Amino acid sequence: MGSLGVKEFLPLDWVVGPGEPASAEVRGLTGLSEAVSWLAAAAPSLRAALHRHGAVHLRGLPIASVEDFGQVRDTLMPARTPYREKATPRSDFGNGVFSSTDLPAAQRIRMHNENSYTLTFPGLLMFSCLIAPPEGGATPVADVRQVLRALPPELVAKVRAHGWLLNRSYSEHISTDWRTAFAAATRDDVERYCAENLIACRWQDDGHLRTSQLRPGVISHPVTGEEVWFNHLAFWNEWSLDEELRETLIDEFGREDLPFNTAIGDGSPLTREEMAALDAAYDAATVRKQWQPGDLLLVDNVLATHGRDPFRGDRKIVVAMGEPVDVAGCAPTVRPAASGAR
Repeated sequence: MGSLGVKEFLPLDWVVGPGEPASAEVRGLTGLSEAVSWLAAAAPSLRAALHRHGAVHLRGLPIASVEDFGQVRDTLMPARTPYREKATPRSDFGNGVFSSTDLPAAQRIRMHNENSYTLTFPGLLMFSCLIAPPEGGATPVADVRQVLRALPPELVAKVRAHGWLLNRSYSEHISTDWRTAFAAATRDDVERYCAENLIACRWQDDGHLRTSQLRPGVISHPVTGEEVWFNHLAFWNEWSLDEELRETLIDEFGREDLPFNTAIGDGSPLTREEMAALDAAYDAATVRKQWQPGDLLLVDNVLATHGRDPFRGDRKIVVAMGEPVDVAGCAPTVRPAASGAR
């Protein structure tokens, strides 16, 4: 690295500004090769900061392309995690690099832990900005240790005891079809995956698919041992929908064929009041930093959620997922299971 040693670049002093994630600016890196060497040396420091803050934001790295990001990913996160049980559209740029999402720019994406409904999920997420939008488009994050502490004890107790249910209906008309969701060519492929991954699946008379799965909503981080709120309970609940859209979908398809819906693990519905409490807890813990080209955001997927703010203009945020974690190694309060009929 020329005349400068890698230690001179280590971001030992993280800045936590009001409403922002822990951030550090890296100065003096002149090219990707130098940046990769620095990141390799900084990895232990970055890991310690992630365990403390849940997410960290680095500015000043010379990341300008998908290929650059792939090299950074391979340096910090060599073990990859595939995107399973797909639910939202993404562009695949190859080499395990994807767009963060291809949902419309005007749509806000709620806080969620990536793939909290799968038996194996990514432990680490990496985002980088190749094109920053002129307005909005931040990737907000929230520490789910803080979310857990802020939630009503009665709601936490129910989820701790019973877990949460995810019900999905797959349709080419209003949601992801089953071939895309499961990367499957035949019904046998879907049934095999569901049997192996503790998902109840039922084919309907018209050929579309419904699935249901029980998952723990409170787990512990596999390294720090801290308990966290880890689920898609609010993200995919019917109360998260715009009121007019919710009523239209229920009138047209019925609750049983909403693309997504959730409940407490014993089958009891989430109330409006509980949904409001969840929104308030996430909002209170949410921090964000506006993107600049080359920025790198690391998210411990067990300790923190992420989302997306609406935006205007061009935006290109790439993401990679890795360091797979088995839910069985996270002290789940409820054992995953394939649930029965809705």
